[in-house]
Amino acid sequence: MYSTRLKVSLGRPSSTRAAVVLAVLTLCGCASQIPATIRTPPAVTVDLAQVQRDPARFTGQPVRWGGTIIAVRNHPDNTEIEVLARPLDAVGAPRAGSEGQGRFIARVGSFLDPAEVGVDRELTVVGPITGTETRPVGDYPYLYPIVRVEHRYLWPAAPPPSADVYYGPGFSPFYGPWYDPWFRSGFSPWYRPYGPYFRPPRRARHR
Repeated sequence: MYSTRLKVSLGRPSSTRAAVVLAVLTLCGCASQIPATIRTPPAVTVDLAQVQRDPARFTGQPVRWGGTIIAVRNHPDNTEIEVLARPLDAVGAPRAGSEGQGRFIARVGSFLDPAEVGVDRELTVVGPITGTETRPVGDYPYLYPIVRVEHRYLWPAAPPPSADVYYGPGFSPFYGPWYDPWFRSGFSPWYRPYGPYFRPPRRARHR
């Protein structure tokens, strides 16, 4: 009994190290697939609020902006993507769950199918500021910076959340045979999800 527990406890660090190495390799592989034009920040960083305050100063300035797609509108000679700007991480991806920084229009000189470039997807674009346009957001006149898109990257959609699966006895050495899926919230005294389990005391039989 004790020797079994010792083997389990000694095996965890190597398993953890292997998982960390695998995660790092996966991240490196994913990063290598992102175009360099998206991963590389511009020499001068300009945020959306600066352009709204002084549009003339920043017209022609290249930017790398990204965020969550709000709307996609097709026109005869271009496609406009309305984006809620968010901070970008080290590889140019919008930071999930971060606060919005305002709205901008990404103007692409070709047709994009709204079924593929859909609402709520994450997008990063690179290109120069061509000016601003005032458009209503509800009843409010909002000043949109316009970016002429030279490079763009539509980030892969997040996979749907996995179903809550019951891992039965024998699936993992860290689950006891009395593991009860109905008491996952912690009400069961015998639920031990992360360590060696202990056999519950036997109940006296009533005759």
